Amino acid sequence: MPRRSVKREILAAAINMMHQRGFNATGVQDITAAAGVPKGSFYNHFESKEALGIEALNAYWRVGLGWLDILNSSDAPPLSLLKTYFRRAAKAIKDENYRTGCMVGNFAIEMSGASDLIRAQTASVLSVWSRAIEDCVKRAQADGSMRRDLDAKTIARFLLNSWQGAAMRAKVDRNYAAFTDFETVAFKALSA
Repeated sequence: MPRRSVKREILAAAINMMHQRGFNATGVQDITAAAGVPKGSFYNHFESKEALGIEALNAYWRVGLGWLDILNSSDAPPLSLLKTYFRRAAKAIKDENYRTGCMVGNFAIEMSGASDLIRAQTASVLSVWSRAIEDCVKRAQADGSMRRDLDAKTIARFLLNSWQGAAMRAKVDRNYAAFTDFETVAFKALSA
């Protein structure tokens, strides 16, 4: 009789713990204990903690990919969609009492100098994320609601980078002020 796969339980525990504590502060023993499985089960499903980190990042990002649909809606003007998108992302952090921040940003800060594999996957996620924002910025520029003297790619990267900085600051300050500042400055400066 084949053994029951506990990969999902391990992955769910890893996402939760790595998002809250960070990659380095989360050990394999912590993950398997939280998943309620023997430590040996980990190595039946993952080559290394680094491999698990990449899968955890990808699973977290799959949820984020679904949120990008907000940017493609035809129900509202593109500038409004951008604001709605960033507000929803900020609310997710607020709903966690600012304890977790954004796992993509957390990994970017913590792991870029420690793991080339995780750094490369984080860069890939940020690239896809920026392109989705860029497409919405192009539509906002086309309808005249966003300035056209800056290229859409630059604006998109600026918005994402600034929002990630706000997420980091909100995590430190444990309040919404950084997100308010982000929206006030970014959209006032970029609106046509």
